[in-house]
Amino acid sequence: MDISNVPAIVTGGASGLGEATVRVLAARGAKVAIFDLNAERGAKVAAEVGGVFCQVDVTDEASLDAAFQKARAAHGQERMLVNCAGIALGEKTAGRDKTSGAAVAHKLSTFSKTVAINLIGTFACISKAAAGMLALEPVDAFGERGVIINTASVAAYDGQIGQAAYAASKGGVVSLTLPVARDLALLGIRVCTIAPGIFETPMLGLLPEPARKALEASIPFPSRLGRPSEYAALARHIVENTMLNGETIRLDGAIRMAPR
Repeated sequence: MDISNVPAIVTGGASGLGEATVRVLAARGAKVAIFDLNAERGAKVAAEVGGVFCQVDVTDEASLDAAFQKARAAHGQERMLVNCAGIALGEKTAGRDKTSGAAVAHKLSTFSKTVAINLIGTFACISKAAAGMLALEPVDAFGERGVIINTASVAAYDGQIGQAAYAASKGGVVSLTLPVARDLALLGIRVCTIAPGIFETPMLGLLPEPARKALEASIPFPSRLGRPSEYAALARHIVENTMLNGETIRLDGAIRMAPR
């Protein structure tokens, strides 16, 4: 699909992988709407790329509906959706309280929140975008109407200690990719997922330098953290390469995560 002048939505587009994707798509001429909770940062990025910012909670359907309505009013029905909104909360399945030594179970509220944002929020955006795309005329002789890209993680395959909730949520994104692609194939909508490894994000920016160096050394090649621009480049390629459909692509420098 040609990106130029095509409406796009990027969730989590105010920072990290999402922001990089917003900038790459906008540079290729897309009309980009940013979905994010961070109003200050989201509005700033939107102004810089000539896009529109929509403050949204992906776990709240009314919030999502309002955001889609605002984006479509500004740019028209989106043909591209890139789902980058997500959280990473660490907690063991069971353990001992550091102060009292008492046995404690994983908080269900933490598990539920992680799944609600990373998995259910992703699917809600997929479904609403796909329903909107059905009204569009195809852009080519093969009937393509739109492209949806999701973000999983290598934790879906190599979840570490303390990542039960995160790995489950991202594993769900991987698992839904093929059946959703099959659901939408006859409608001319492609669906792919990117599973990044260890990338330079605001979260990792808080790590001390020795911890950062250790992470870099664990990546076979290149032995450095991934750059958000590299995620964005792959997202752009998926949009432009019509044969990519129903696939999850690891973007990780060949890393296989150790238990901790």
